[in-house]
Amino acid sequence: MFLVVGLVALFASLLIGYTMHGGKIAALMQINEFIIIGGAGLASVVIGYSPKAVIGMLKALIGLLKGNPYTKSANLELLQAMYQIFQLGRREGLIALEKHVENPEHSDILHNYPSFMNNHHAIEFFSDTMKVVIMGGVNMYDLSDLMDLDLETQHEESMKISGVFSNVGDAMPGFGIVAAVLGVVITMQAIGGPPEQIGEKVGAALVGTFIGVLLAYGVFGPISKATEAIAKSEGQYMNCIKNGVVAFARGDSPLICVEFARRNIEPERRPGFKEVEDACKGRTGKSSSGGGEVVELPKAA
Repeated sequence: MFLVVGLVALFASLLIGYTMHGGKIAALMQINEFIIIGGAGLASVVIGYSPKAVIGMLKALIGLLKGNPYTKSANLELLQAMYQIFQLGRREGLIALEKHVENPEHSDILHNYPSFMNNHHAIEFFSDTMKVVIMGGVNMYDLSDLMDLDLETQHEESMKISGVFSNVGDAMPGFGIVAAVLGVVITMQAIGGPPEQIGEKVGAALVGTFIGVLLAYGVFGPISKATEAIAKSEGQYMNCIKNGVVAFARGDSPLICVEFARRNIEPERRPGFKEVEDACKGRTGKSSSGGGEVVELPKAA
């Protein structure tokens, strides 16, 4: 949502200021310049990365339209889900957890927390690590190292798309200059024509430079930062799982395990201690989602 608002504000301010100076919007509608710059940018992604990176960029853009999924309520759901699993393991033993981690999609506990269940990376990370805990034979330090390896790999993967946006943004001014130079070549070919025709061609060439700089600093740069912010939030979310599971393997009580996980969340999206305690113990309570909307918490199993 903020992506749309930002882009609308960007182009609206440019067009309003341009027309206030007496500029004609039609002069900016140089489709050939867009084709040159856009085509070159797309080709650079395919050459430098792969067609899969293009698909990843499109998915990232769709994700930005939906907003950051790692809201305060999503983090609270994660903490509740871990508490319920840890509480079951402490009360009935590790064997009771097998059916929940072997087939999490059929777990009657985890299904109470849809944002966690719909996060395939997170649910796989949690389930696979809990399987290791249930098997035993791994101390908490080795378990922590094992999870760090997984987290590092996932973080590098999630940061790739942000890097692609950043690199394309860095290349946009160069492609804008290429488009401008081609426009100058066309202008030189018509140098003997009427002055107004030459002026139009020079203006079209300069539009190429304008588009390249605008896309670099007004579109691709901010999008790169936005995707990087989501990747950072995802990293904190995954580290919550790591800290909670390590504390559980160490033998801490379920509420203490959840507290270790909670402290990993940045303050803006971190539920309060009492809020988490009330939610985990099934007390009546509500939580604000990232967008300010109030939602009812799932009941503890």
